Amino acid sequence: VQLQASGGGLVQTGGSLRLSCAASGSTFAINAMNWYCQTPGKQRELVASITSARTTTYADSVKGRFTISRERGKSSVDLQMNNLKTEDTAVYYCNTRIERWNYWGQGTLVTVSS
Repeated sequence: VQLQASGGGLVQTGGSLRLSCAASGSTFAINAMNWYCQTPGKQRELVASITSARTTTYADSVKGRFTISRERGKSSVDLQMNNLKTEDTAVYYCNTRIERWNYWGQGTLVTVSS
């Protein structure tokens, strides 16, 4: 499985960005698709997750501001990020897990300026 993420960039506090991730390859095996973020010196943290049944989970820090979504029949996942804060600045990674294997996209940088 290959994951291709896009949509990062620079935005001011309070602004919005939409991240997208497209999967290719053995996508029939994908259940949950996830977004993680990472800042220098820290481990990757789960931001949001969505299963094939469209069940979603969010980190407490983004609840009410971020929305993860998937279109039925498509192996892609989006992350709508609203009311962005400077602490959201990070590299965001698309992820999926199949059996014991983790697959990661290349990461897309989100920078929120004050």
